[in-house]
Amino acid sequence: MKTSTTAFTAKTWTWQGFSICYQTQGTTGPAVILVHGFGASGWHWRKNIPVLAQTCRVYAIDLLGFGASAKPQPGEKIAYTLEMWGQQVADFCREVVGEPAFLVGNSIGCIVAMQAAVSSPDIALGVALINCSLRLLHDRKRATLPWTRRVGAPILQRVLSIKPIGQFFFNQVAKPKTVRKILLQAYINAETVTDELVDILTAPAKDPGAVAVFLAFTSYSTGPLPEDLLPLLTCPAIILWGTADPWEPVNLGRELANYPAVQKFIPLEGVGHCPQDEAPELVNPILQDWIEERSQVLKSN
Repeated sequence: MKTSTTAFTAKTWTWQGFSICYQTQGTTGPAVILVHGFGASGWHWRKNIPVLAQTCRVYAIDLLGFGASAKPQPGEKIAYTLEMWGQQVADFCREVVGEPAFLVGNSIGCIVAMQAAVSSPDIALGVALINCSLRLLHDRKRATLPWTRRVGAPILQRVLSIKPIGQFFFNQVAKPKTVRKILLQAYINAETVTDELVDILTAPAKDPGAVAVFLAFTSYSTGPLPEDLLPLLTCPAIILWGTADPWEPVNLGRELANYPAVQKFIPLEGVGHCPQDEAPELVNPILQDWIEERSQVLKSN
Protein backbone atom coordinates (compact mmCIF):
# COMPACT_ATOMS: atom_id res chain seq x y z
CA MET A 1 0.00 0.00 0.00
CA LYS A 2 1.53 3.31 -1.03
CA THR A 3 0.71 5.87 1.62
CA SER A 4 2.35 8.88 3.15
CA THR A 5 1.21 7.76 6.59
CA THR A 6 3.77 5.57 8.33
CA ALA A 7 3.00 6.12 12.03
CA PHE A 8 0.43 3.34 12.27
CA THR A 9 1.25 -0.20 13.28
CA ALA A 10 -0.31 -2.73 10.88
CA LYS A 11 -1.18 -6.01 12.55
CA THR A 12 -3.10 -9.17 11.79
CA TRP A 13 -5.63 -11.13 13.81
CA THR A 14 -7.08 -14.53 12.96
CA TRP A 15 -10.86 -14.67 13.08
CA GLN A 16 -12.73 -17.89 12.26
CA GLY A 17 -9.60 -19.07 10.44
CA PHE A 18 -9.29 -15.91 8.31
CA SER A 19 -6.55 -13.29 8.45
CA ILE A 20 -7.85 -9.86 9.46
CA CYS A 21 -5.73 -6.73 9.07
CA TYR A 22 -5.99 -3.71 11.34
CA GLN A 23 -4.09 -0.51 12.08
CA THR A 24 -3.50 0.68 15.62
CA GLN A 25 -2.03 3.73 17.29
CA GLY A 26 -2.17 5.24 20.78
CA THR A 27 -1.24 3.78 24.16
CA THR A 28 -3.54 5.44 26.66
CA GLY A 29 -7.16 6.44 27.05
CA PRO A 30 -10.40 4.77 25.99
CA ALA A 31 -10.48 2.34 23.07
CA VAL A 32 -11.96 3.41 19.73
CA ILE A 33 -12.74 1.08 16.82
CA LEU A 34 -13.10 2.68 13.38
CA VAL A 35 -15.24 0.78 10.84
CA HIS A 36 -14.95 1.66 7.15
CA GLY A 37 -17.62 1.61 4.46
CA PHE A 38 -18.16 -0.63 1.43
CA GLY A 39 -15.07 -1.04 -0.75
CA ALA A 40 -12.82 0.87 1.66
CA SER A 41 -10.45 -0.22 4.44
CA GLY A 42 -8.87 0.93 7.67
CA TRP A 43 -6.64 3.25 5.64
CA HIS A 44 -9.70 5.40 4.94
CA TRP A 45 -9.23 6.65 8.53
CA ARG A 46 -5.58 7.66 8.04
CA LYS A 47 -6.41 11.35 8.70
CA ASN A 48 -8.27 10.52 11.92
CA ILE A 49 -6.14 7.87 13.60
CA PRO A 50 -3.17 10.11 14.63
CA VAL A 51 -5.44 12.83 16.04
CA LEU A 52 -7.67 10.44 18.00
CA ALA A 53 -4.57 8.53 19.18
CA GLN A 54 -3.44 11.61 21.13
CA THR A 55 -5.97 10.70 23.81
CA CYS A 56 -7.28 7.24 22.79
CA ARG A 57 -6.16 3.77 21.80
CA VAL A 58 -7.34 3.61 18.21
CA TYR A 59 -8.02 0.54 16.07
CA ALA A 60 -9.02 0.72 12.39
CA ILE A 61 -10.13 -2.69 11.20
CA ASP A 62 -10.38 -4.09 7.66
CA LEU A 63 -13.66 -5.97 7.48
CA LEU A 64 -13.49 -9.48 6.09
CA GLY A 65 -13.48 -9.23 2.29
CA PHE A 66 -11.96 -5.75 2.18
CA GLY A 67 -8.61 -4.01 2.46
CA ALA A 68 -5.78 -6.37 3.39
CA SER A 69 -8.08 -8.84 5.17
CA ALA A 70 -8.83 -12.27 3.71
CA LYS A 71 -11.39 -12.51 0.91
CA PRO A 72 -12.88 -16.00 1.08
CA GLN A 73 -15.38 -17.06 -1.55
CA PRO A 74 -18.92 -16.30 -0.40
CA GLY A 75 -20.95 -19.34 0.50
CA GLU A 76 -17.99 -21.64 1.19
CA LYS A 77 -17.25 -20.86 4.80
CA ILE A 78 -18.75 -17.41 5.12
CA ALA A 79 -21.70 -15.31 3.98
CA TYR A 80 -21.08 -11.61 3.50
CA THR A 81 -23.79 -10.08 5.64
CA LEU A 82 -23.99 -7.15 8.03
CA GLU A 83 -24.63 -9.57 10.87
CA MET A 84 -21.37 -11.39 10.04
CA TRP A 85 -19.36 -8.16 10.01
CA GLY A 86 -21.04 -7.05 13.24
CA GLN A 87 -19.92 -10.30 14.86
CA GLN A 88 -16.40 -9.74 13.51
CA VAL A 89 -16.23 -6.30 15.15
CA ALA A 90 -17.66 -7.59 18.44
CA ASP A 91 -15.16 -10.47 18.55
CA PHE A 92 -12.33 -8.08 17.64
CA CYS A 93 -13.29 -5.87 20.55
CA ARG A 94 -13.22 -8.81 22.97
CA GLU A 95 -10.15 -10.64 21.65
CA VAL A 96 -7.87 -7.81 20.48
CA VAL A 97 -8.99 -4.64 22.25
CA GLY A 98 -9.83 -6.50 25.45
CA GLU A 99 -12.38 -4.04 26.80
CA PRO A 100 -15.49 -2.08 25.68
CA ALA A 101 -14.85 0.54 23.01
CA PHE A 102 -16.34 3.50 21.21
CA LEU A 103 -17.48 2.38 17.74
CA VAL A 104 -17.21 4.86 14.86
CA GLY A 105 -18.51 3.97 11.41
CA ASN A 106 -18.86 5.55 7.98
CA SER A 107 -21.55 4.58 5.46
CA ILE A 108 -22.23 0.83 5.65
CA GLY A 109 -19.71 0.72 8.51
CA CYS A 110 -22.33 2.51 10.63
CA ILE A 111 -24.69 -0.44 10.23
CA VAL A 112 -21.86 -2.83 11.13
CA ALA A 113 -21.02 -0.79 14.23
CA MET A 114 -24.65 -0.68 15.34
CA GLN A 115 -25.09 -4.39 14.66
CA ALA A 116 -22.05 -5.13 16.84
CA ALA A 117 -23.42 -2.90 19.61
CA VAL A 118 -26.90 -4.45 19.43
CA SER A 119 -25.78 -8.09 19.29
CA SER A 120 -23.07 -7.55 21.95
CA PRO A 121 -24.12 -4.61 24.16
CA ASP A 122 -21.23 -5.29 26.56
CA ILE A 123 -18.61 -4.19 24.02
CA ALA A 124 -19.96 -0.72 23.12
CA LEU A 125 -19.44 2.51 25.09
CA GLY A 126 -21.10 4.58 22.38
CA VAL A 127 -21.61 4.66 18.62
CA ALA A 128 -20.79 7.51 16.23
CA LEU A 129 -22.44 7.31 12.80
CA ILE A 130 -20.88 9.29 9.95
CA ASN A 131 -23.19 9.51 6.92
CA CYS A 132 -24.89 6.25 7.77
CA SER A 133 -25.95 4.09 4.86
CA LEU A 134 -29.73 4.32 4.55
CA ARG A 135 -29.77 1.12 2.45
CA LEU A 136 -32.26 2.55 -0.04
CA LEU A 137 -31.98 -0.54 -2.27
CA HIS A 138 -33.06 -2.82 0.58
CA ASP A 139 -36.08 -5.00 -0.23
CA ARG A 140 -38.13 -3.10 2.36
CA LYS A 141 -37.10 0.30 1.00
CA ARG A 142 -37.58 -0.15 -2.74
CA ALA A 143 -41.21 0.89 -2.69
CA THR A 144 -40.11 4.41 -1.72
CA LEU A 145 -37.78 4.80 -4.70
CA PRO A 146 -38.58 6.28 -8.13
CA TRP A 147 -39.88 3.53 -10.41
CA THR A 148 -36.72 3.55 -12.54
CA ARG A 149 -34.53 2.64 -9.57
CA ARG A 150 -37.17 0.34 -8.10
CA VAL A 151 -37.28 -1.74 -11.29
CA GLY A 152 -33.74 -1.21 -12.50
CA ALA A 153 -31.83 -2.28 -9.37
CA PRO A 154 -33.14 -5.90 -9.22
CA ILE A 155 -32.51 -6.31 -12.96
CA LEU A 156 -28.94 -5.06 -12.58
CA GLN A 157 -28.41 -7.39 -9.61
CA ARG A 158 -29.58 -10.38 -11.65
CA VAL A 159 -27.38 -9.44 -14.60
CA LEU A 160 -24.32 -8.99 -12.38
CA SER A 161 -24.91 -12.42 -10.84
CA ILE A 162 -23.93 -13.91 -14.23
CA LYS A 163 -20.25 -14.54 -13.49
CA PRO A 164 -18.57 -13.32 -16.70
CA ILE A 165 -20.72 -10.17 -16.78
CA GLY A 166 -20.14 -9.49 -13.10
CA GLN A 167 -16.39 -9.93 -13.47
CA PHE A 168 -16.28 -7.59 -16.48
CA PHE A 169 -18.32 -4.97 -14.59
CA PHE A 170 -16.05 -5.20 -11.54
CA ASN A 171 -12.92 -4.86 -13.66
CA GLN A 172 -14.30 -1.66 -15.18
CA VAL A 173 -15.39 -0.21 -11.83
CA ALA A 174 -12.09 -1.07 -10.14
CA LYS A 175 -9.98 0.92 -12.60
CA PRO A 176 -8.31 3.97 -11.01
CA LYS A 177 -9.90 6.28 -13.59
CA THR A 178 -13.40 4.99 -12.73
CA VAL A 179 -12.78 5.06 -8.99
CA ARG A 180 -11.62 8.66 -9.27
CA LYS A 181 -14.84 9.60 -11.09
CA ILE A 182 -16.95 7.92 -8.40
CA LEU A 183 -15.00 9.67 -5.66
CA LEU A 184 -15.48 13.03 -7.36
CA GLN A 185 -19.23 12.43 -7.01
CA ALA A 186 -18.97 11.45 -3.34
CA TYR A 187 -16.45 14.14 -2.34
CA ILE A 188 -17.43 17.78 -2.79
CA ASN A 189 -13.86 19.08 -2.39
CA ALA A 190 -12.09 17.66 -5.45
CA GLU A 191 -8.67 18.42 -3.93
CA THR A 192 -9.21 15.66 -1.36
CA VAL A 193 -9.50 13.02 -4.13
CA THR A 194 -5.79 12.27 -4.24
CA ASP A 195 -3.73 9.55 -5.89
CA GLU A 196 -3.21 8.10 -2.42
CA LEU A 197 -6.96 7.80 -1.85
CA VAL A 198 -7.51 6.19 -5.26
CA ASP A 199 -4.74 3.71 -4.48
CA ILE A 200 -6.25 2.88 -1.09
CA LEU A 201 -9.50 1.89 -2.79
CA THR A 202 -8.12 0.15 -5.89
CA ALA A 203 -5.15 -1.82 -4.55
CA PRO A 204 -7.26 -4.45 -2.68
CA ALA A 205 -9.36 -4.98 -5.84
CA LYS A 206 -6.43 -6.89 -7.34
CA ASP A 207 -6.58 -9.55 -4.60
CA PRO A 208 -8.02 -12.99 -5.39
CA GLY A 209 -11.63 -13.11 -4.23
CA ALA A 210 -12.24 -9.36 -4.46
CA VAL A 211 -14.64 -9.75 -7.39
CA ALA A 212 -16.76 -12.34 -5.57
CA VAL A 213 -17.00 -10.17 -2.45
CA PHE A 214 -18.06 -7.15 -4.50
CA LEU A 215 -20.75 -9.08 -6.37
CA ALA A 216 -21.99 -10.80 -3.21
CA PHE A 217 -22.64 -7.45 -1.57
CA THR A 218 -24.19 -5.80 -4.64
CA SER A 219 -26.81 -8.57 -4.62
CA TYR A 220 -27.44 -8.22 -0.87
CA SER A 221 -30.83 -6.57 -0.34
CA THR A 222 -31.76 -7.91 3.09
CA GLY A 223 -30.31 -7.63 6.58
CA PRO A 224 -30.76 -4.84 9.15
CA LEU A 225 -31.72 -1.26 8.36
CA PRO A 226 -30.63 1.65 10.56
CA GLU A 227 -34.20 2.07 11.78
CA ASP A 228 -34.16 -1.58 12.90
CA LEU A 229 -31.01 -1.17 14.98
CA LEU A 230 -31.32 2.32 16.48
CA PRO A 231 -34.30 1.40 18.75
CA LEU A 232 -32.28 -1.55 20.09
CA LEU A 233 -29.12 0.38 20.99
CA THR A 234 -28.41 0.35 24.72
CA CYS A 235 -25.56 2.89 24.43
CA PRO A 236 -25.83 6.51 23.23
CA ALA A 237 -25.20 7.48 19.62
CA ILE A 238 -24.28 10.63 17.76
CA ILE A 239 -24.78 11.22 14.05
CA LEU A 240 -22.56 13.33 11.79
CA TRP A 241 -23.76 14.02 8.24
CA GLY A 242 -22.14 15.73 5.28
CA THR A 243 -25.06 17.76 3.93
CA ALA A 244 -23.90 17.52 0.31
CA ASP A 245 -23.86 13.71 0.27
CA PRO A 246 -25.26 12.68 -3.15
CA TRP A 247 -25.95 9.08 -2.07
CA GLU A 248 -27.44 9.35 1.42
CA PRO A 249 -29.77 12.41 1.54
CA VAL A 250 -29.33 14.51 4.67
CA ASN A 251 -33.09 15.07 5.00
CA LEU A 252 -33.57 11.31 5.41
CA GLY A 253 -30.55 11.15 7.70
CA ARG A 254 -32.12 13.72 10.02
CA GLU A 255 -35.05 11.34 10.58
CA LEU A 256 -32.68 8.95 12.34
CA ALA A 257 -32.13 11.58 15.03
CA ASN A 258 -35.67 10.96 16.30
CA TYR A 259 -34.65 7.72 18.02
CA PRO A 260 -34.05 8.01 21.79
CA ALA A 261 -30.50 6.63 21.61
CA VAL A 262 -29.35 9.52 19.41
CA GLN A 263 -27.97 12.37 21.51
CA LYS A 264 -26.88 14.71 18.71
CA PHE A 265 -27.31 15.15 14.98
CA ILE A 266 -24.47 17.29 13.61
CA PRO A 267 -24.74 18.52 10.00
CA LEU A 268 -21.45 19.20 8.23
CA GLU A 269 -22.26 21.84 5.66
CA GLY A 270 -20.97 21.37 2.12
CA VAL A 271 -19.32 18.01 2.83
CA GLY A 272 -19.96 14.77 0.94
CA HIS A 273 -20.32 11.09 1.80
CA CYS A 274 -17.01 10.54 3.63
CA PRO A 275 -16.55 13.50 6.00
CA GLN A 276 -13.85 11.76 8.05
CA ASP A 277 -11.60 11.85 4.97
CA GLU A 278 -12.88 14.95 3.19
CA ALA A 279 -13.13 17.19 6.25
CA PRO A 280 -11.14 15.62 9.11
CA GLU A 281 -10.61 19.09 10.60
CA LEU A 282 -14.37 19.12 11.31
CA VAL A 283 -14.85 15.49 12.27
CA ASN A 284 -11.86 14.89 14.55
CA PRO A 285 -12.71 17.56 17.18
CA ILE A 286 -16.33 16.40 17.29
CA LEU A 287 -15.24 12.80 17.93
CA GLN A 288 -12.65 13.87 20.50
CA ASP A 289 -15.16 15.96 22.44
CA TRP A 290 -17.82 13.24 22.30
CA ILE A 291 -15.43 10.55 23.52
CA GLU A 292 -14.20 12.81 26.33
CA GLU A 293 -17.74 13.76 27.40
CA ARG A 294 -18.97 10.19 27.31
CA SER A 295 -15.88 8.93 29.17
CA GLN A 296 -16.47 11.44 31.95
CA VAL A 297 -20.10 10.32 32.27
CA LEU A 298 -19.04 6.67 32.47
CA LYS A 299 -16.42 7.47 35.13
CA SER A 300 -18.97 9.29 37.27
CA ASN A 301 -21.49 6.44 37.15
